Amino acid sequence: MFEVLVYVYENYWQGDACPEFQRLGRKLTAAGFEAEEIQAALVWLDGLNIAAQGTQTGLPAKALADGSQPASVGPGIQAQSANSLRIYSVAEQVHLGAQSLGFVSFLESSGVLPPHMREIVIDRAMAAPGDPVTLDDLKIIVLMVYWSFGEEPDALVLDELCDDTEFRLAH
Repeated sequence: MFEVLVYVYENYWQGDACPEFQRLGRKLTAAGFEAEEIQAALVWLDGLNIAAQGTQTGLPAKALADGSQPASVGPGIQAQSANSLRIYSVAEQVHLGAQSLGFVSFLESSGVLPPHMREIVIDRAMAAPGDPVTLDDLKIIVLMVYWSFGEEPDALVLDELCDDTEFRLAH
């Protein structure tokens, strides 16, 4: 499934250029992907679209004058307080694993993964195969969440998401 998602990201990096799912499925078949992988990816992408659309409709147009977020950002969505803490359920901890949760925490503390996008990353990671989800797969999920919002991560974040850390040397 993740190979299909990478293909979609690379070929339709501008989200609005992505065809409807039925047409996308035909294009993916023509590209040589197996029907089972395509179906899993399309179901996963549908869940991503639903989550992103639901979140975008509830986001405020802009922050308040003092830089803070309003108490409510839309119907049923509360803004996260600066003092709030995300507690991961046991199922999330098991399915994501320590390495992936650490990476999500890193992105969030770096200020590049806002709370509403973090929740979509967690939701889509929970919908992904693998126990635990590998760090490389989680990076693809983060890229796809940015893609669903029509945003491209800045160069340093993109480098971190696309860099193969296997051959990285620590100094």
